[in-house]
Amino acid sequence: MSTMSKPHLLIDTDPGVDDALAILMAHAHADVAGLSVAAGNVGLGHTVRNARTLVDLLGADTPVFPGCPSPLVRAPDEDAAFVHGLDGFGDVGFPEPAVPAADEAAALALLRLTRERPGELTLVALAPLTNLALALRLDPTLPQRVKRLVVMGGAVTGHGNTGKVPAEFNVGFDPEAAHVVFESFPEFDLVDWEATLRHAFDEAEFDRWLAAGDRRAGFFGQVFGTARAYNAGHGRHGIVAADALAMAVAIDPSIVTRSERRHVAVELDGRLTRGATVVDWAGRLGHPANANVVLDVDQARFAAMVRRALGAG
Repeated sequence: MSTMSKPHLLIDTDPGVDDALAILMAHAHADVAGLSVAAGNVGLGHTVRNARTLVDLLGADTPVFPGCPSPLVRAPDEDAAFVHGLDGFGDVGFPEPAVPAADEAAALALLRLTRERPGELTLVALAPLTNLALALRLDPTLPQRVKRLVVMGGAVTGHGNTGKVPAEFNVGFDPEAAHVVFESFPEFDLVDWEATLRHAFDEAEFDRWLAAGDRRAGFFGQVFGTARAYNAGHGRHGIVAADALAMAVAIDPSIVTRSERRHVAVELDGRLTRGATVVDWAGRLGHPANANVVLDVDQARFAAMVRRALGAG
């Protein structure tokens, strides 16, 4: 990909181990305007620090904007510290990062950067959608200034990964925020949890990439230990790289081999289903399609993007 055609990304993230891989990919393949940081996988103090640690590792000058420390309305049922480690990065114990956080709130940074670069930035949402929802409530014209929105979230046939059976973590953590975003953007790409399970990497092959890579691979191998052990103990086979898949779609939309345009909404009230993404597969409700639901991508090209991000090819 030539420098001229490099995509320009603005990433909302809650690092988190799989966020880390996605952010490594973004810096390997794109121009990154900033990282706006949400609470989610772990609390905001940890996610901001982890974003700063990544920027340090990369020697980048990417600004880190701290966001909202809690969901819009209700306290979350759970975080994902049991997957990612208490600090979100496998409890490795990295030193305090040198890169400071910006003193501008994430929602305000999303608005400012899209005003400064209208039509240029692809917004990549890898976290609960709290920061985006706040930005939209402050300025409903935000979608008009964004080139594309790519969301990692949802479980389009109800095979979620939270205590609420049909709900996926990012949407389930802050369903009201997801509702605001899905209603406000006339179109976005949705990369859901189920697609990421279909696009897992073979463990032995992934280990070869880590062994062949540079310091980025060394770093990722360190932070990934806790999540890998969790997945192994919970019947998740292969290396599931949810945020990396969404990032691949954001960097290069031509990687998508199968998708369906449908209306997608978020269930806010159900006793068993709060946080579920409800896809109107048959078009019964008559609402315009707002989501391009990504079902499959070219796995070899996805793998090549991840290898390059690890310095392994």
